[in-house]
Amino acid sequence: MHLLSRYIIRQLTMPFIFSLLVIVFILFTNFFLRAIDRFLGKGLNIFTILEYLFLNLAWIVALAVPMAVLIATLMSFGRMSEDNEITAMRTSGISYLKIIRPALYFGTVVALILIYFNNNVLPDMNFRARLLSGDIYRKRPDMNIDPGHFIDDIPDYSMIIRDKEGELMKDVRIFSKSPVDAQTSIYSETGTLHTADNTIVLTLFDGEIHELDLDDFGNYRRIAFEKHQINIPADDLTLMRRDSASRRDREMTIPMMIDKRNSYQKRIDKLHRRITSSFTKLTGDSISPQTLDLALREVGSFKEVIESDTAFAAADLKTKRRQASRLERQLKNEFNLINSYTRSKNKYSVEIHKKITLPVACILFALVGGGLGVLVRKGGFAVATSLSFGFFLVYYIFLIGGEEMADRNIISPFLGMWSPNFFLALVAGYLTLHTVRERAPFQFNFSLFGRFRNRSGDA
Repeated sequence: MHLLSRYIIRQLTMPFIFSLLVIVFILFTNFFLRAIDRFLGKGLNIFTILEYLFLNLAWIVALAVPMAVLIATLMSFGRMSEDNEITAMRTSGISYLKIIRPALYFGTVVALILIYFNNNVLPDMNFRARLLSGDIYRKRPDMNIDPGHFIDDIPDYSMIIRDKEGELMKDVRIFSKSPVDAQTSIYSETGTLHTADNTIVLTLFDGEIHELDLDDFGNYRRIAFEKHQINIPADDLTLMRRDSASRRDREMTIPMMIDKRNSYQKRIDKLHRRITSSFTKLTGDSISPQTLDLALREVGSFKEVIESDTAFAAADLKTKRRQASRLERQLKNEFNLINSYTRSKNKYSVEIHKKITLPVACILFALVGGGLGVLVRKGGFAVATSLSFGFFLVYYIFLIGGEEMADRNIISPFLGMWSPNFFLALVAGYLTLHTVRERAPFQFNFSLFGRFRNRSGDA
């Protein structure tokens, strides 16, 4: 049996690596095509670009691993079923549960590695990627000039051009912004812009310089030129790298997020204690309502009691009314804070669960892939990918939906992040049960397309 386990794991390893590389390549290519505009006109060196792409590779790998497990198990068990290896194993007295056990071991090992990766590697790479992305965004453009729009990124100057052919700008108009005694405007028929070290170099052809003394409007100068060069110091042409900044939820480890979640819970508890104290001062009862509606209802009940109590003097009644109105305003403000703190707390709780749910899905995907592979009896990459994509798409929709509802306090973070795995576990159990019984719950007819193609060829 030990030999059988090693054989099945060996059958899973190469399809897993191959599937992972293919999925990562597809997702990475899509990301690169969307991110390429960020690099254009920035004058970045190749090492900075490669660093940015490498840092963003982390979340792509984390997303690709569960799907690669599903494809690998589908391919392996589908091929073994198609070649009657599964039948031979079961004929020799080996149950399907023992056959699928190595796949569960494989999925568990991948899940543990992914948990470590999600908690220790992914947060730091996400953090560094965001910092670098912000640094790139703030870097001044090199030649990214948009005709018909004012360019205010050039220090001390504003510029607008009518048209641009390659690097040649047409109908260039430049206006000084520096706080000096003279206003300068420059017009030229053509011009170019490039950078040298930390300097923007504007070279203008066939134009005029107009200078107006702001203290003496009668002092006006007009200078015609064939060629005029403006050198503008710009220290931030060099990419300025930040070393530190506050981390977001997806850039934290689990202990970091637990600390943040606990800090928000302390704030929430403090606000509830303050609300209870305010009720005690007003009514004499230790009331701790958990929602704003319940709190306002308690205040309303108190108002009805004091209005119906004839023992109150007019002055005391007026004071109690004022205190009740003040408490209502306090409740609205503090419950708004509680809701805000709860959303922030849930955001960290969601990420904590997310770092675990996706790796656990690898184990469930191994069960699903094994069952589908045996029932479908097709081990090709195309078949495995098409079936896996459908399952993973449904799973990811559930995951995103659960995350969104948990962030909005509609459902608990636990339910929002684990419900996709519960659904996946039901599917895995259903497929495993039917595989053990050697009865397919549904039929796949992959020869339909082939028959259609043959008929078309005969015609």
